[in-house]
Amino acid sequence: MRGALGGPRVLLRRLREVMAEPVSAQERLDKIVVLIAANMVAEVCSVYVLRVDSTLELYATEGLNRDAVHHTVMHADEGLVGLVASQASALNLSNAQAHPAFSYRPETGEEIYHSFLGVPILRAGNTLGVLVVQNRARRTYSEEEVEALQTTAMVLAEMIASGELSALAPPGAEPAARRSLHLKGTALADGIALGHVVLHEPRVVVTNFIADDIPNELKHLHAAVEGLRANLDELLEHGDVVEGGEHREVLEAYRMFAYDRGWFHKLEEAVMTGLTAEAAVERVQSDTRARMLRQTDPFLRERLHDLDDLANRLMRQLIGRDHAPTRESLPENAILVARSMGPAALLDYDRKRLRGLVLEEGGPHSHAAIVARALGVPTVGGVDNATGVVDPGDAVIVDGTAGDLHIRPLPDMEAAYAERVRLRARRQLQYQALRDKPCLTKDGEEVMLMINAGLSVDLPHIVDTGAAGIGLFRTELQFMVAPNFPRASEQYTLYRAVLDAAGDKPVTFRTLDIGGDKVLPYMRNIEEENPALGWRAIRLGLDRPALLRTQLRALLRAGAGRVLKIMFPMIATVEEFDRAKELVEHELTHLRRHGHKLPDQVEVGTMVEVPSLLYQLDELLEHADFLSVGSNDLVQFLYAADRGNPRVSARFDSLSAPVLRALRDIADKCREHGKPVTLCGELASQPLGALALVAIGYRALSLTPSAVGPVKAMLLDFDCRKTAAFLCPLIDKPTGGAPIRARLEKFAADSGLQV
Repeated sequence: MRGALGGPRVLLRRLREVMAEPVSAQERLDKIVVLIAANMVAEVCSVYVLRVDSTLELYATEGLNRDAVHHTVMHADEGLVGLVASQASALNLSNAQAHPAFSYRPETGEEIYHSFLGVPILRAGNTLGVLVVQNRARRTYSEEEVEALQTTAMVLAEMIASGELSALAPPGAEPAARRSLHLKGTALADGIALGHVVLHEPRVVVTNFIADDIPNELKHLHAAVEGLRANLDELLEHGDVVEGGEHREVLEAYRMFAYDRGWFHKLEEAVMTGLTAEAAVERVQSDTRARMLRQTDPFLRERLHDLDDLANRLMRQLIGRDHAPTRESLPENAILVARSMGPAALLDYDRKRLRGLVLEEGGPHSHAAIVARALGVPTVGGVDNATGVVDPGDAVIVDGTAGDLHIRPLPDMEAAYAERVRLRARRQLQYQALRDKPCLTKDGEEVMLMINAGLSVDLPHIVDTGAAGIGLFRTELQFMVAPNFPRASEQYTLYRAVLDAAGDKPVTFRTLDIGGDKVLPYMRNIEEENPALGWRAIRLGLDRPALLRTQLRALLRAGAGRVLKIMFPMIATVEEFDRAKELVEHELTHLRRHGHKLPDQVEVGTMVEVPSLLYQLDELLEHADFLSVGSNDLVQFLYAADRGNPRVSARFDSLSAPVLRALRDIADKCREHGKPVTLCGELASQPLGALALVAIGYRALSLTPSAVGPVKAMLLDFDCRKTAAFLCPLIDKPTGGAPIRARLEKFAADSGLQV
């Protein structure tokens, strides 16, 4: 690179001196453009900053008309500067005016300049502005000059992100780096939380960008990369994933990237421009994020996550910090933001300080969402690039009811949500007052409201909600949060604690429902074309009877002297149910032979979630003691629509005629055979869904704990016969016009019901 003042390293050192001077933000920026222009032998150097109104404003220039500063404003995609900003990539032209995107601004006086080099000012892959140099002569800038300008832009990014320039702008025209954002996601756990961002995997904050000793920085980088590679090799060859598991493929991807020469060469080049090793990693990863965030290919977007994680590992290697994120004491009102998270990691955090959760990945049925609902933590998922647009400490609002995330909210928005939180608190007090009141409809129908549970943290909800028992205890959650298979004694301890907490209230234990999307980290994952329809739940249990028998033995021992209810998931045929029930008899015989105290009564039932059972109900009910409907799976199988796929999960309605007919048939058959039936899917946790279920014959529902209050309040004002008379004709003979859900909502509103 040709440079009058000694090249990029001298420039970076002088920039560091300017950044430390006690001058105003505008004076600092003015000095920076002079330094860059002189160093690059450029006649023009200009800084454009992206504003909250999505325009680019000229903030400083050396060479153009100074009167244009803070007066020249263009759309974010206008002209060459807008092209650099929108594409987040450098633009190097020998004759800028010949480019079709060139936009002439007479107030700047730039018509005499021909060559143009513009680079985006990036931070975490997000565009904050554009840095431009220009010359009269027609020339193409060298690769070294492009690299140097990109490195300089990184320093400017930190200045913009710090908020230092905000004082230079009127309200509504502030730099976009600190703008208020409203992002839409998917509501995963109900509730509203106001707090401040804590990153689940904190980014290493680079405080020193400019290297004092380039050869030493290269040695530091080489040593860290070698350490990273060795660490990944060790994990793959001798760690817990050596036999497989869900983490192995991820680590294999990390290792592939870690040995990629192109990636390593980019890091070396960044250090050679004068950056520290840490700043080089941040610079390369920010450029990569900027490119890949603009890709629509989901495979490439997934690789971005791999590269982000790899860069974070390398950063921690450079500063000597262990890769594992710390679980130190959270600040008050913490809002956890993560790309993804397992249930065990979420349980590590201090619940008293954790107010909300934001995930880039994960749907309503993800394991983290299930645990978040159990903890009562408002959660929003599916928020694209959430970890890239927030900084630790940012004020945020998580609306787990609507699926909204507000980042750095304006005072009016914050005040409105604070009032909503107070209103919800008053409603919770009203629901609490109903806790001990019998759940009877207006026309005298009694409805059992039980809760769904799966962890010890769920147990206090039995008392808190006044629930009639636990209608679904998901035993697999204990396996998902454990580092290894829970021993029989550990299972026994949990099941005994659950029964003790419930007292004389019933608890229905569902046997292991693993496989499909519920992969245990210590269990070899079997790749399947359609995992939801594959080797999972009872299919896995019957093929691995030792696993199922160990669990059944722990359950039977824990239920000694009590009524024990066991149900099997994913049963597709009566023969499967009989085989599973035989294992229960086998374990009872074993315990009896060895002198163990047995349950006073063992009731064995099944989930109804596979549509084939709809045509075997008479035969099944001759063998089963009770049924429990899993509406989540039943609906997805009825419509052949993956509930975890956002493209199709909302395509079909659970309150449509086909679904309601199937659910009514199940309730009717159970009544004919004198066998109890419970519905324990998400449908029961929605007041409108509960209204429909009770109207078609269900008298036992198992809900998310937070839903007990709203559903109970609705049912106390609910007339079952009147609703059934309205709903059943719609199910029997659906007509054109509004769907059943819309008609039911209007009926509820006209009846004064809160749904």
